Parts: sequence; C-alpha cells; structure tokens
Amino acid sequence: MASPSLKYTSKLVGQRVLVFGGTSGIGFSVAEAAFEHGAHLVISSSNQSKLDKTISRLKAAYPAQSEKQTITTRVCDLADAANLDANIQSLFETATNGGTVKLNHVAFTAGDMLSRPSLEDLTPDVIYSGMNVRFVAPAVMAKYIHKYVELSPASSFTITSGVRSKKPAPGWTMATAIGSAAEGLARGLAMDLKPIRVNAVSPGAVHTELFSLFPNLDAALENFRQASTTGTVGKPEDLAESYIYLMKDQFVTGTVIESNGGCLLPTYTQW
Repeated sequence: MASPSLKYTSKLVGQRVLVFGGTSGIGFSVAEAAFEHGAHLVISSSNQSKLDKTISRLKAAYPAQSEKQTITTRVCDLADAANLDANIQSLFETATNGGTVKLNHVAFTAGDMLSRPSLEDLTPDVIYSGMNVRFVAPAVMAKYIHKYVELSPASSFTITSGVRSKKPAPGWTMATAIGSAAEGLARGLAMDLKPIRVNAVSPGAVHTELFSLFPNLDAALENFRQASTTGTVGKPEDLAESYIYLMKDQFVTGTVIESNGGCLLPTYTQW
C-alpha cells in the first residue's frame, strides 16, 4: 500500500524563510524548526561570527537536509537607528537577489534588552531608543514586504510582542508599551499588506540565553514557574511552534498567538 502524501508536515518544503534574530533563543529555534520542515533559510543578525556558528549548528544537526536545503546569512544591524532603513533594504535586496527570488515568510524575533527606565528617567531619546529594535525596525521593514515577499495568502510576516502587553508589572511601563505597539502594528499591517498575512507571537517567560543576566537565576526561574498555570518556564522550541503555525495556516491574519504557560489566567484561592 502506497504511503499517503504528507499534506501537513510538507507545507514549508521548498519555501524561503527569513528569520531576524535567528542566531540564538527563540529565533534560532524558529530557524531550526523551519529547516526541519524543509524550508530554505535566510538568517539575519548583527554579528557575522554568530551567524557562522548558527550555520555550523544547523548543518551538524541536520546533515542530510543540509545537502538539499540552503542556509544563507546576512548581517543587518537593527540597533543602528540612523541607518536602519538602508540596512533593512540592503538585506532584502541581497537576500532575494534584487527581488528576483522572493521570500515566502519573514519571522521577526530580534530583540535587544527590554527597556525598563524609571518614569523619572524617561526622555524622548530614551523612549525612541527603547522602541528602535522591537517596534521601529519591523515597522520600517513592512514597507519592503510587498516587493520582496511572494504576494499570496500563503506568505506571512510574523513579529514578536510579549506577555507584558497584557499583564503589566511595576517598572515595566516601557516594555508594556512596546509590546502593545507591536501587536497593534501586526493588526494594522494585516490590512495594509494583504494578501500577505501578518500576525504576532506574544511569549511569556522563555528560558533563553538572556536569562544569564539574572543575578539569581534559580530564584528567577522559580518565580516564573509560580506565575504560570503549568508550573513551568517556556523553552525556545515551544515558542517556535507558534511561529511555524503562523507560517502554515493560510487562514490566520491580524492575530496574536500567546504562549505563556497560562500566566494570564486569574489565580483563585481554595474555596
């Protein structure tokens, strides 16, 4: 009996996926998952050394697929506000051979350290710099999507917000504002970039390399566990599933996918 064709797991086979911030954390897992699903990768980061290591990791993990699927890298410094527009345009130009080889999906997972200034320290410059990578960059990127991405509802642009957009905490005003802005951006772009689909992923606490910055990692992890309904902290490979889903489901746009361990659910005491 002949094996059935793979209708679901083959949806990304042969497609071209560009991942911003794909050298670590959630971004690397998104790139890895797309590669595992048969996609050709374009990975962007601000650091060529990290890009080189990422290619080596993927080829070591998927030697057979590396023979038939391509992985290319492009440096793009999203923190350089003065040259942000030019940097993004240059990346799209080189990644698509001048627009002749279109992309199918763009996943924006890039992020710098979350801006958490006190209210007393807020100035226009502090606000602008805090929003540059996480909001301004994907907003500027949007104007190039129609030219460099296949015009089809099968194509997608996915950006990243965060759970603080719906669950603020003391001292997180700027982070809350940035996440909320990213979600509004996704909804607006879903209208302006159609037929290409635009969505956002909102992660909760996800254990990535950034956690190394916590002065007491064990205590931080325990706090995150207690704040979740699942009693766990997210892993980058968990979040990758959300981005892959948004690439594959051709009927979803203008939506925010939440992966947060149920931390937004209300907590009730025992009756």
